[in-house]
Amino acid sequence: MKNKENRKMLADNPALENEIRRQAENDEISCPKAMQIAAQFGEPTLDLGQRFDEMKIRIVQCQLGLFGCLSGKKIVEPASEVSSELEEEIRQAVRGNYLPCKEAWAIAAKRKLPKMAVSSACETLKIKIKPCQLGAF
Repeated sequence: MKNKENRKMLADNPALENEIRRQAENDEISCPKAMQIAAQFGEPTLDLGQRFDEMKIRIVQCQLGLFGCLSGKKIVEPASEVSSELEEEIRQAVRGNYLPCKEAWAIAAKRKLPKMAVSSACETLKIKIKPCQLGAF
């Protein structure tokens, strides 16, 4: 039933489908482009990720460096040090045993840090980031 619903949603918004196809290259779309499309069309990111799955479009170039990089593996490296303030903020945002991607982005924005600085701190702190806002992980 879900696949039929997704196809119906795509059919209901041909402009969205056209933009996805325009932005995708070799059946791949970067995380930054995906997030731009979500904002442009007011589409919930998780729903958009499901659309990509339905369209057989793979998400690449995670802005946290966790997947879809040229090496095929994550590129984020552990930080050489993590300030106690950043560590505390990360630990307060952890849900269960994980830091949600959305929370990592919020911390980066609040502290005016690159997103990968937060994921790098998480690597050092042995905190996994998930779930992905687009449903990739």
